[in-house]
Amino acid sequence: MTQESELTNATNTARTAVVTGASSGIGAATVRKLTAEGWTVFALARRESKLNALASETGCTPIATDITDEESTQAAVDRILAAGPVKALVNCAGGAIGKDPVATANLDDWRAMYELNVLGTLRITQKLLPALKESSGSVLVISSTAGIEPYEGGAGYCASKFAERVMARVLRLELIGEPVRVIDIAPGMVHTDEFSVKRFHGDEAKAAAVYAGVPDPLTAEDIAECVRWALEQPDTVDVDQIVVRPRAEGSYTKVYRQQ
Repeated sequence: MTQESELTNATNTARTAVVTGASSGIGAATVRKLTAEGWTVFALARRESKLNALASETGCTPIATDITDEESTQAAVDRILAAGPVKALVNCAGGAIGKDPVATANLDDWRAMYELNVLGTLRITQKLLPALKESSGSVLVISSTAGIEPYEGGAGYCASKFAERVMARVLRLELIGEPVRVIDIAPGMVHTDEFSVKRFHGDEAKAAAVYAGVPDPLTAEDIAECVRWALEQPDTVDVDQIVVRPRAEGSYTKVYRQQ
């Protein structure tokens, strides 16, 4: 191995990221952004075909993984750690299911959101935390402004995102003195192809109404840029939280819509 290739390999090893929820939306955009910046990226998601397409496009390493499943997650982590040090974990996997009032909410919808948004994030964070301590790494969580301001019809999603944000904040407190950063990025209205469609169980009309008339909602690429910026600060600089919204959104209940 030449001196130049040794340097390249060392650099890639020092900048290895694991991105969950990588098959679409913010996760896929984050994989594209980080690989473009020279990061080595392990892309995790359930949909293998989408991961393989992303790998062909970006050069990331795809690993079909269900972070709500212990065995699947452990197998992914074993494969990642066998490849070398990990510098960053980017928890993008998550989603909203349903928009029903508390009185009639579907328990299975709530359970699914907690399994993915909260317990899935906890599971993979716990498994990679020792390696991140060794590399002076970062745990980054993509939460939501839903975890800051609740709204009618959003109790299940809001509760899960409140929990995810609190988990990140408590982890930050518990790791004081340890060489690990904990970063929370809380997006507001982001227009992606799948988020609202999944929320409304495939109802395209309801999904489209979420963004109707809103000039320039955020894109997945906007959030990926926030991820890149936060991760590429010096190791001693912890960006505790970024709240990012489109200019047209003052809060969930205060959104400018063009007529």
